Amino acid sequence: MITLASITCPDFTYFLFFNKIMTTKKIPTDIQQQAVAIIEEFNQQELKGYSSYIPRFKGAFLYLDRSDHGVRATEICRLKFTGSLDEWEFAIFKHSSNKYDPNEWFFPGIEHVDGSIGGAMRAGIMAYPV
Repeated sequence: MITLASITCPDFTYFLFFNKIMTTKKIPTDIQQQAVAIIEEFNQQELKGYSSYIPRFKGAFLYLDRSDHGVRATEICRLKFTGSLDEWEFAIFKHSSNKYDPNEWFFPGIEHVDGSIGGAMRAGIMAYPV
């Protein structure tokens, strides 16, 4: 939705357009709990204690950080909740720019990105090896 406002000065009329930012819903608690269970199972079965993914939830986003060999956790990727547990939007963290980039699709592990949390974690292991 775009809102139009005008400001009139003696010689000019300025038209200002404001894009209203739609509020993003928070990830439901039951989905958060299911996501944590998926991440804990992946940590136990795939990473076997050497590393672990650490989830952070903020608004519609699930941030996946990873701690390798007990070292401080670093950003790996961000998932945006789309309403389904199996259809998350993926964004890799680019350490070169210190930003999440949903448009970056050229990195090792991209073939694992399939909308699932497990696929995102597998892609993270390939993009940022343990």
